[in-house]
Amino acid sequence: MNLCVNGQNKELDCQTAFEVRKQIGNPTDIVILNGFQIDEDCPVTQNDTVNIIPKGIMPKREDLESMMMARHTPHVHEKVKKGRVAIAGLGGLGSNIAVMLARIGVGQLLLVDFDMVEPSNLNRQSYSIIHLGMPKTAALKKQIEEINPFIKVKVQTIRVTEKNIRELFSGYDIICEAFDKPEAKSMLVNTALTQLPETKIVAASGMAGFDSSNRIKTVNPMKNLYLCGDLETGAGVGRGLMAPRVQICAGHQANMVLRLLIGMEEV
Repeated sequence: MNLCVNGQNKELDCQTAFEVRKQIGNPTDIVILNGFQIDEDCPVTQNDTVNIIPKGIMPKREDLESMMMARHTPHVHEKVKKGRVAIAGLGGLGSNIAVMLARIGVGQLLLVDFDMVEPSNLNRQSYSIIHLGMPKTAALKKQIEEINPFIKVKVQTIRVTEKNIRELFSGYDIICEAFDKPEAKSMLVNTALTQLPETKIVAASGMAGFDSSNRIKTVNPMKNLYLCGDLETGAGVGRGLMAPRVQICAGHQANMVLRLLIGMEEV
């Protein structure tokens, strides 16, 4: 029977997934059949995809990619790997978006921020004490390398302005707007929509405070613009930025990026 095992076509005399594991792996290895991890043995059929994953071992690049593909719906990883996504602002939104996109295997990431990691960032941003004093670009690149060292990560430790948007973000499929201040958000969105008309923008508005997480949503107000958040709750005195709602909004942005990369564009 012909099976795709760990990314390679093999002709095996096996009737079940665990028989495949017995032939090429160890009894403790994880078995993923057609994108789903199984705990009980299942029959295999011609051209099924089986991944046998040893625990606690850093795989080779091709093996890691095969494992990533195994955990996604078939053919999703191929599209995600080709993605080129820029993240403008690496605070509560951007740092979490970047980590999520790294975990799903987006092939190329651009990280843009001018700031350094400081103690008040630790309540909601994807940094640790060890990163204090580092440029956010460098700290986040290091985290991504520890998640998936095969992703291409480019950093720009620079402030985004109207004058450098075209130069910074040309060649990227999607820009994630992840700034704190409304003025900076509108500047990036309006300038990018004008100067980069083929680029999609995933922006955020309204994730401060303690309101229900169910108010956070994703909308498509116009061509190439996707907006995540509750669209009204900004930070202010007595209503700060907290990890739960910020990370929920970041999750919306990352999920919208995924949907765009695999062609599930919402209108």
